[in-house]
Amino acid sequence: MFRSLSLALSLVLSPAPSTPPDATGAVEDLVLPVEDVIGEVESLDGTQSETKQGREVTVALTSDVLFELDEWKLTGKAGQRLEQVAGKIDAEGAGGVVRIEGHTDDQGSDSYNVTLSQRRARAVQTAMRGLLTGSGVTLQAKGYGESRPKLPNLVDGKPMEKNRAKNRRVEIVFTAKQ
Repeated sequence: MFRSLSLALSLVLSPAPSTPPDATGAVEDLVLPVEDVIGEVESLDGTQSETKQGREVTVALTSDVLFELDEWKLTGKAGQRLEQVAGKIDAEGAGGVVRIEGHTDDQGSDSYNVTLSQRRARAVQTAMRGLLTGSGVTLQAKGYGESRPKLPNLVDGKPMEKNRAKNRRVEIVFTAKQ
């Protein structure tokens, strides 16, 4: 203990090293991006998550709960989930545009995945039209295929099925009331 104390005291009490008078050099400012930390709340079964950034709320539903494999027709369970989301939008939404974004994993060709994600987004859009009771809401549907993964599909070159399952999703994005 005394050795570390004496070392600490000698460092604190010793004069700072001086810079030679002829020393020159470039001074560079470091500019680094600062990204927001966004919290995510996920259901216990992992099939639904919600994030909020400012007033923008994103509800993500995994495709496994909405659709059968490689299908875009909504399952029976999907209606209940979408009804809950519609209730949330009616209660908390400020109106305006509600974006419905379809996403896939990296399985299949890019063109197939874009088409599948677009069809799924449109299926959710059609269902939400009948479920939303508030006025002043415009629904927009778009499919992104595999271009916006939530998590990496591959880790160290190995497929991650859990990540792929999270990437197969439909996100419903709306603006919350102030």
